[in-house]
Amino acid sequence: MKNEATLVIIKPDGLKKSLTGNILSRLSETKLKIIGAKIMKVEIDLAHKHYAHLKGKPFYLELIDYITGKKHGENRVMLLIYWGPNAIDKVRQIAGATNPEEAEPISIRGAYGRILTSGLFENVIHASSDLSEAEREIKLWFEPDEIAYDLYPAKETVVKEGKKRIWR
Repeated sequence: MKNEATLVIIKPDGLKKSLTGNILSRLSETKLKIIGAKIMKVEIDLAHKHYAHLKGKPFYLELIDYITGKKHGENRVMLLIYWGPNAIDKVRQIAGATNPEEAEPISIRGAYGRILTSGLFENVIHASSDLSEAEREIKLWFEPDEIAYDLYPAKETVVKEGKKRIWR
């Protein structure tokens, strides 16, 4: 079986409710390797790019507010890249169905997710749906040098320095 990579995002509600340890423990059952990890705030343009395939859906703007932390007053997510045999299916099985009410109670979404009265699924984590989505998402959220393995072709380029924050 060929190794593959998948993106997992622990969403703002998962971090606010201190579920990170529980979620990582459950995901460790996959026996996959973590080859990329970081915590970051989600800028609005990145949220729109991530959920571009859902644009036009009635819940789209609410989903943008959810991933950018406006629903929970905390804009941070944990991003993880898992790598190994059948990674996408293994992670999605432990994550459970997107709709928390349809998810197995022992799955992450079944145990920790909820549906708001507006109909938005607060399902605690995102997991890539297939190989092409995993590649698109990983390239969107991570730079090549932030990943322990060379997953996809990359090139070196000269970057013109602009402003950036540095430590004092």
